[in-house]
This record gives sequence, structure tokens and C-alpha cells, in this order.
Amino acid sequence: MNKVNYCVAILGSIACIIILFLTSFKFVLYSDIGFYEKEYTKYGVLEEVKMDMQDVLYVTQEMMNYLIDKRDNLVVETVVDGQQREFFNEREKLHMQDVKNLFMAGLMIRRIAFATLILSILILIFRKADLKRIISRAFQIATLIVGAITGVAAFYISRNFIEVFLKFHYLFFDNDYWILNPKTDLMINILPEGFFYDTIKSIGIMFGCLLGILLLITVILDMVRQRRKQ
Repeated sequence: MNKVNYCVAILGSIACIIILFLTSFKFVLYSDIGFYEKEYTKYGVLEEVKMDMQDVLYVTQEMMNYLIDKRDNLVVETVVDGQQREFFNEREKLHMQDVKNLFMAGLMIRRIAFATLILSILILIFRKADLKRIISRAFQIATLIVGAITGVAAFYISRNFIEVFLKFHYLFFDNDYWILNPKTDLMINILPEGFFYDTIKSIGIMFGCLLGILLLITVILDMVRQRRKQ
């Protein structure tokens, strides 16, 4: 197998895996508002913020739209404890601006990964590589490596979630706006730590399933190709 072709295929495979992960992330967070409703019920959010489910879900939708630049600001009016008011205070808005920057960076990385995947395929076509053979092998190798790393990470996170959660914030945020007070900041009450754990778990399951499906497809293609040779 040509080394250049192999390296290009590995690069394309890694790009594909990145796409799968970020797509899983977006799917879990944006495909079904019912996910949030179940989580809010599970953690007794309505009692904490003294809001109706419809109002909490409205705030959630507006917040998530803001994070992917479908809304310009977080001036969101709602009813809390029977009173009309803004949901987000200034500290929460500052933190969510930082979170939005991460979301937008993620979307940019996914676009770059798409471009890398397409470019890798075009290069392999130009070099007249055996696409089915080289892409299958490269994806299998990349998946095994990423799968092993992901498995170790998932095990560690499941045992040390709070530690990882805090380290993530210290790593990606250069301020303390993310340190919120449940008595004064409503957002932390609708997004408790358990919500983030469940979300990461759902993303991991979806990512694993998508990765497994593609891996199975490449294995089947290899088996079919081997039978044809016989």
C-alpha cells in the first residue's frame, strides 16, 4: 500500500470521525426538545426555578439558538414565580458568550473536517488509489485507535465526572463567569451537573453507534472484496 495514499486515507478517516463526533453532539442537543423536558423532570428543575415547563423549554430553545448564532442576544423574557422578567442576568450572559465561542469553534472545526475528508478522497482519486481497500483499512485503524482512547476517557469520566467537569471549565474559560450561584443565577438551576453527565453519555452512545455502523460497513466491504477474489 502506497505510504502517501495510506497517510491521506488516515487523515480523511480522522476527519470523518471528527465529523461523526460533532454531529452526534449537535444531534443530541438540537434534534429533540423532549430530551430537555425529560431531564428537567428528572432533576426537578421546575420546582427550583418556579417556572412552568413551557416557559423553561422556551428559554432553553432561545439559549440553544443563541449558541449557534441563530439569535443575536440572550435578552429572553419569561415568567418566573409569577413575575415577568429577564431569565438571564449579566453574569450568565457573559458566560454564555464564552460558551457560544466554543460552539462556533466546533461548527468551524466540523466544516474544516468536511473539507479535509473531501480533499482526501479527491487526492486518492487523483492518485488512482484503490479507494474501497485503502479507505476501509485506514478507517478501521483510525477507529480502533480513537475507540481505545474514547473508551479509556469514558471510563475515567464516568468515575471522576465532577473533576473532569471542573478541569474542562478551567481549561476552556479564562475567567470565573462559569462559577454561578444557585440563589441568584437561574441558569445553573435548569442545567445541574446531572444534566451535563446525561448529555455527555447520550453523545457518547450516539457517537459510538455511528462509529460502529461505519466500522461494520468497512468490514463487510472487506469480506465481500475477499470473496470476489476467491
